[in-house]
Amino acid sequence: MSAVSDQLSPLATPAVRWLALLGLCAAYLQGGIVKLTDINGAVAEMSHFGISPAMPFAIAVIAFELIASVAILTGYWRWLGALALGAFTVAATFMANRYWELAQPERFGVENSFYEHLGLAGGFLLIAWHDLRDRRPRP
Repeated sequence: MSAVSDQLSPLATPAVRWLALLGLCAAYLQGGIVKLTDINGAVAEMSHFGISPAMPFAIAVIAFELIASVAILTGYWRWLGALALGAFTVAATFMANRYWELAQPERFGVENSFYEHLGLAGGFLLIAWHDLRDRRPRP
């Protein structure tokens, strides 16, 4: 096993790490940009989920998704951006992917999405953990 890890270890570069962070943030960057360019669609999405007042919440979500993603990508308060996006993902998942209320065949895809989003939240928790651990003073 050590031979495989020795061969792959040159790939553990800052650029690859940043690409991994970008992958985790991609949905939030895309979501924030799309909502920003289609504010009426963003307001409609808030209304669809019963969030009121829709306009202020849409603006807040746009700012939140973009700012937290930038925090993660730049390393500036990375741990906070990661914890915030993780908590947001869990809350939104319980709001939007309530598979237990659905019958098949619709339930299948929504249930998969629910657990995929929990995995994404776990990735954000791991980012926060690594960032806080790396900031800890070394003896």
